[in-house]
Amino acid sequence: GADQLERRLRLAGRRTSADSFRLEQVVFGASGLVIGVVLAVAAIALRGTTPLMGVFIVVLATVLGVLLRDYLLGVEIKRRAAKMAREFPTVADLLALAVAAGESPISAMERVARTSSGALPDEFAATVADIRAGTSVSQALVSLGARTPLSSLGRFGEGVSIAIERGTPLADVLRAQAQDAREEAKRELMETAGQREIMMLVPVVFFVLPLVIVFAIFPGLAVLEISL
Repeated sequence: GADQLERRLRLAGRRTSADSFRLEQVVFGASGLVIGVVLAVAAIALRGTTPLMGVFIVVLATVLGVLLRDYLLGVEIKRRAAKMAREFPTVADLLALAVAAGESPISAMERVARTSSGALPDEFAATVADIRAGTSVSQALVSLGARTPLSSLGRFGEGVSIAIERGTPLADVLRAQAQDAREEAKRELMETAGQREIMMLVPVVFFVLPLVIVFAIFPGLAVLEISL
């Protein structure tokens, strides 16, 4: 749907419309169509493939071209989420320092957006622009979480909004958010390390271990042949 596509485009950090993305999909589909026609003609001329199979190759290449553009959008979203996850603890600490120094939350976000570069400072700049345009602080922070693919930013927006409404010391909330982000990053790193450890067993079991067995058994076999 158009609404879901618009949300995915915002999550990827793209400011284009859904119609522009559909046009890109058409271009990818046309490229797949051309490649499919070339492959179909080559298969019919060189392999003697039936025309029906050639039509199937053309249709398949066209569909794969359209799906490829959608897949690349998903890759952009994952890459942006990983980048924001790396930036979030540092940005939260900067916000906590600015607030502890006496600045308001809006001024602190504006300072971070002005003095930093990256995907997350850009989103803070957009949030400050929304607040300057008349959007309430709580609504702007909720929109910040909705525009980003990182779930911790959604919790960050809600926590800051509640702290502002209830008068909770904001610097402590920001430091707690930064610590939670670091713990989550450490947990994800441990999970990734566990997955990599299992993958590293594949070459050990199928390549290194057979060689070790061969080197261990071969001297004994050579001695037996000499004895015989």
